[in-house]
Amino acid sequence: MILPDYLRADLDLVLCGTAAGRISARLGHYYANPGNRFWSLLAETGLTPQRLAPHHDHTLADHGLGLTDLAKTAFGQDADIPQEAWDRAGFFARIAVHRPRAVAFTSLTAARLTLDRKNAGAGPLDPDSRLPGVALWALPSPSGLARSHFSAEPWIALARSLGR
Repeated sequence: MILPDYLRADLDLVLCGTAAGRISARLGHYYANPGNRFWSLLAETGLTPQRLAPHHDHTLADHGLGLTDLAKTAFGQDADIPQEAWDRAGFFARIAVHRPRAVAFTSLTAARLTLDRKNAGAGPLDPDSRLPGVALWALPSPSGLARSHFSAEPWIALARSLGR
């Protein structure tokens, strides 16, 4: 496992990425690349009360948030992740055990791969029978590599839907 899951019961939201990036894998923390907007977005949208840093990833549960990735045994850019590393069954098992109010995929790729919805766009998604009662969202990637087509609006809408 590249990065541990930060999951527990009674979470408002689990944020799921595709896989740890190279810097995150090296440092052992989620969204650790300085060019990634993840941590600033959490604060800007009110998902956390202040800006946290990657080394605070283990404290997100204190704010009702959890973290996981679709690929737990590989890291790097999505195109470099081997097909066998995409662990959809493991993702569904983890979410079924912890039953958060919502799951947000931190990239459209993560949503499309996990839910097998090739045309999933940013925003709320239709329910999935494998996760009854769990609201699903696809968010634009906060990665610096996706900066040219990034919009914070779906992140803001997600936070509002959670009453933040």
